[in-house]
Amino acid sequence: MERIIAKKTLRDYWTKHADSEQYLKTWYETARTSNWKSPNDIKKNYASASILPNNRVVFNIKGNSYRLIVKFNYIRQWAFIRFIGTHAEYDKINATTI
Repeated sequence: MERIIAKKTLRDYWTKHADSEQYLKTWYETARTSNWKSPNDIKKNYASASILPNNRVVFNIKGNSYRLIVKFNYIRQWAFIRFIGTHAEYDKINATTI
């Protein structure tokens, strides 16, 4: 991805949840160096990722302890961090509109 928007969101999260830091950094580096042109490309790296409407993808972080929602613009190679939280917090939101 050419641009990952809101890395600060990830950094702020791992500051509060230290056990997520290495997992989020790994996700970030993988996403930053990937050339994902479709959800199928993402599934090649992250088989457990859930593909949602509105170009959103849910990634399981740290063995599904955390959920990361990213909205993609595949043409421009942009990734927008929309949400990071625990599984319980994820259950309280609408992942397709956040």
